[in-house]
Amino acid sequence: MELKAKGLTCNRSGREVFRDLSFSLTEGQAMVVTGRNGAGKSSLLRMIAGLVRIAAGQLTLEGGRPDIPIGEQAHYLGHQDAMKSSLTVGENLQFWSRFLGGGRPAEPALEAVDLAALADLPAAYLSAGQRRRLSIARLVAVPRPIWLLDEPTSSLDAPSQKRLAELMRDHLGGGGIIVAAAHGTIGLDHSHELSLGWV
Repeated sequence: MELKAKGLTCNRSGREVFRDLSFSLTEGQAMVVTGRNGAGKSSLLRMIAGLVRIAAGQLTLEGGRPDIPIGEQAHYLGHQDAMKSSLTVGENLQFWSRFLGGGRPAEPALEAVDLAALADLPAAYLSAGQRRRLSIARLVAVPRPIWLLDEPTSSLDAPSQKRLAELMRDHLGGGGIIVAAAHGTIGLDHSHELSLGWV
C-alpha cells in the first residue's frame, strides 16, 4: 500500500494555505508534519481524511480499496474528542465502533488505553487526558490502514504518551501508515518529517 500526494494545493477562506505539496508513504512508514500555527498541518490531515477539498493536485492510495474513498480507509483524530457525555465510556466506544463499521467488542480497545476499569463511568466525568485516550481507543477498535493524528499527545501524561507510541509502533509494524501533525516529538523513531511554511 502507498499513500501518494502530488502537487497538492489547499485554499481555506480564500487564502492559499500551501501549494505544490508532494510526498509518498508506504506500508509501515510514518510522517510527522511540522510548522508554525496556520501553516496548514491540520488542513493537510483533513484533506487526506476527505474533509477539506483539494484545490489542485492529486491524492491516491495504491493498494487500497478502489471502491472506497481514502478518507473512509483512514482514522482522523482531530482536536475535538467527539463523544456524548451522557453515555458511558464503553457506550461511547461501542457507538463509534458501530458507526465506523467495526464489529469488535469494546473491552480490548479500552484495555489498550488503560480505560477498561472506567467502562461504566459516564464520559462527563472523564479528565481531558482520559477523553483523549478514549478517542485513541477508536483507532484500536476499528482497524483502518491509515491513521491521521492531529497533535495526538495533547492532554496525555507521560505514561499515556508511551502507551500511544506503542500503539503507533504496533500499527506501523502491521503495515499501517501514519501521518501526524505535531509541534514536538510523538515518540516515533525513524519517521519522515514534512515541514510546512508560510506560502
